[in-house]
Amino acid sequence: MDIWSRRVFTPLTTLRGFVFLVILASSLAVFLGVTLAASLLYEDIMRRQASQTAENLAEQTFNSMFQVMRQGWTRDDLESFIDATKAAHENSPFNIEIYRGSLVTELYGAIEQPVMDRDIQNAFANGGQGVSHEEGVTRRIYPMVARDECLSCHTNANLGDVLGVIDIHHDMSPLTAEARQGYIILFMVVSLVVLFIAGMVSSMAARRVKNALDKFRQRLLSVNTVKDFRTLDVSDVDLHFQELNDAFGDINGLAQRLKDVAVDKDILEFEIRLLSKFIITSDVVRDWREFIKELLVDINTIIDAHSLITIFQVEDEGYEMEVFWYREPTRGDRELFETIVTRQLEQKPHFNHGIAVIRITHHSVCLSHLDEMNSDVCTISPEDIELQTKSLLLDAPRIGGVVGIGVQSEIAQDPIRHIVIDGILSTLLNLVGSVKAIYKYTQDLEYYATRDPLTALHNQRVFKDLLHYEIGRAQRHKESFSLLMLDMDNFKLVNDRHGHAFGDQFLQAFAKALHDSVRPGDFLSRYGGDEFTVILSDTGESQAYSVAQRITQDLARVVLMAPDGSPVRATTSVGIAVYPQHAEDPKDLFLLADNMMYKAKRMGKNCLALPEEDEVAAIYREVGEKNQMVLNALEEKRIVPYFQPIVDVVTGETHIHELLMRIEMDGRIIPAGEFIDIAESIGVVHRMDYLLIEKAFAQIHEQNYQGTLFINLSPRSLIISEFIGRIHQLALDYKIDSSRIVFELTERETVSNLKLLEQFVLDLKMQGFSFAIDDFGSGFSSFHYLKQFPIDVIKIEGEFIRNMLTDDKYMAFVKSIVTLAKSLKVATIAEFIEDQDVLDAVAELGIDYGQGYHLGRPVPEFMPVVAELAR
Repeated sequence: MDIWSRRVFTPLTTLRGFVFLVILASSLAVFLGVTLAASLLYEDIMRRQASQTAENLAEQTFNSMFQVMRQGWTRDDLESFIDATKAAHENSPFNIEIYRGSLVTELYGAIEQPVMDRDIQNAFANGGQGVSHEEGVTRRIYPMVARDECLSCHTNANLGDVLGVIDIHHDMSPLTAEARQGYIILFMVVSLVVLFIAGMVSSMAARRVKNALDKFRQRLLSVNTVKDFRTLDVSDVDLHFQELNDAFGDINGLAQRLKDVAVDKDILEFEIRLLSKFIITSDVVRDWREFIKELLVDINTIIDAHSLITIFQVEDEGYEMEVFWYREPTRGDRELFETIVTRQLEQKPHFNHGIAVIRITHHSVCLSHLDEMNSDVCTISPEDIELQTKSLLLDAPRIGGVVGIGVQSEIAQDPIRHIVIDGILSTLLNLVGSVKAIYKYTQDLEYYATRDPLTALHNQRVFKDLLHYEIGRAQRHKESFSLLMLDMDNFKLVNDRHGHAFGDQFLQAFAKALHDSVRPGDFLSRYGGDEFTVILSDTGESQAYSVAQRITQDLARVVLMAPDGSPVRATTSVGIAVYPQHAEDPKDLFLLADNMMYKAKRMGKNCLALPEEDEVAAIYREVGEKNQMVLNALEEKRIVPYFQPIVDVVTGETHIHELLMRIEMDGRIIPAGEFIDIAESIGVVHRMDYLLIEKAFAQIHEQNYQGTLFINLSPRSLIISEFIGRIHQLALDYKIDSSRIVFELTERETVSNLKLLEQFVLDLKMQGFSFAIDDFGSGFSSFHYLKQFPIDVIKIEGEFIRNMLTDDKYMAFVKSIVTLAKSLKVATIAEFIEDQDVLDAVAELGIDYGQGYHLGRPVPEFMPVVAELAR
């Protein structure tokens, strides 16, 4: 059926067939309409003539009967008259029937006549005449009404009574059949004439259009490249019909417009290849200069690009520029390039006026596959640099970054190609700028992962690692070393009286003085707040005491003028512990130095303290008591869950809580900071985690809590193979969806277990749990974690959040973390939100969630959803 349909309708898809069909259909439709109208009109005239003839015949018959009846006739005479009247019209199309009514039969008796139908009966009843037409027969009913002359014989009748009815049938079907047959013959003859004319006209029209289209098709077949297309001219094609020429003129106009947007295939292929380079990996970031060199080689496959430059602001010092050359430039070209580009930068409002380019570095693409011509030294003109430099300001990430690219001038000869390549270069420059920006961010991440941004001293993380290292080194070489724990006296008063900004300045001055007071090989760190540590290599007890005395004397001379003009000084309490004399374990050594620092404060501040033998035993005894306290709490299941809310900084709603561990003892709640280190050292922290999580899950079930729960894990949980399985079973037991549980590990505690952590995280994901990194930015490899692991959430180091409003470095670091997280679609949480100003800044930076005492303290039950944050 489909094949026959295609064969029937295929000719209609051609111009010739379509024109032929239109002419034929239109002509036949007109002729058929006229013929039909004429036929109907003719039949109507015949019906009206037949009706008139029947009426005349009826009147004539009645008049004849009336004249005879006036002369007086008998019943036999009447029957003879009726028979004669019927016989007279027997061979005509008229059939006459005369009916006599009841008044006649009363006088003469029953009369044999045809059965009266309804129309005849109606004529006797009301005396009305009637005309009807049925199936080619015209019927005329004529009633014979009694006159005065009739009453002489019909004594039982009254004037106007119907004495009889004349029924005349006129059969017109032979005439109409003959007329229709003539019309059909005429239609067939005319159809053949119309068919011939339609074929002739359609052939002539199709031939004229086809010749013009063949000419157009030949010109299209000659177009094989964009260049051929631009030379295509079809304006002289004439289709011989104004409407078709108008339509073809629109097509020609479209072709002219397409010439303006046609793009070479090699440019499109380059753009596709460029997309494959949009995946920014850690290798690309680490070797970003080699990455740019490869891009420059790719660019030169479609355009002659002599250089690519990157320009970045170095804080407030100025701008550093790196220039990548496709071919080795001459020394003069380098100097000329530096002069012109520097002048261009000074004219741009984006750059701070008065800040110069402080450093310019040149790189050349030296690849073995470059041919001899490409390896030659190139020479460029000032116009090439002045006019053909494409630059782009990168507003995000906002670190003052600018990248530019220089191209040869022949690109301007083709404006359309220029527009396309301009778009490619803009995308390319964004890519280069992003790589350079991430490289700078990762450099900052690595620096701040090891340094305290305020004092530039090493941070607590590095101190702990180095303390372990120093104990191992001293043990191997059978040497001793000392640990000093320093705490500034009354520093809280300095902050309260003169403000945190001045307090930060005083800490910086204190750190500088401390740095100047020790030997170059000694290790300094800011442990936290106003606490500092010093590791003195290869020193005994007496040497450590002498160094501590010198440090306290030097720090006592630190004087800083407060905003109110008063001088501010600060004294220092120092605790001393010596390896291996006082302790051989890093935690024990730090514990002794910390206790001695508090002993120095109890001695009146601005003092030094060394542990005595009985004090060492007392400290260890106290540690033993804490060990027992932890074991008893675990045995008696006095581990209790507390929940701190994590708030959506935009909506103010609380759908997340962090699970925290507490110990309940004698009606007192002991925070984790007082026992967690001891729990880890005696190897029971994972058992405490199990108990805590089980109690928290039970409370979720009891309160019908529908939000998300963040759970802190100790590094020991990583090595417990059944840990995740047991937690998953607990979730099933308490009917808790695994997707609502987020496990978080502190970044600085996982750096040495990357392989183990990777497997642990994958197992978490397999069970439907989510994963977060806590204290993000405090470790060595923040960017590596984001790349290596499927992280769902990062919690930004609280120290950065707390100080970002008073220190630009903290703020820059937080911005870099937020930028990276957004680009990787990772949620962010800001810790240590302790006032409204910090909360407002967190919201402005685009951080998703906030946590801190300003938003809610840890409580033993889940907090209700809060509708709106206080502003």
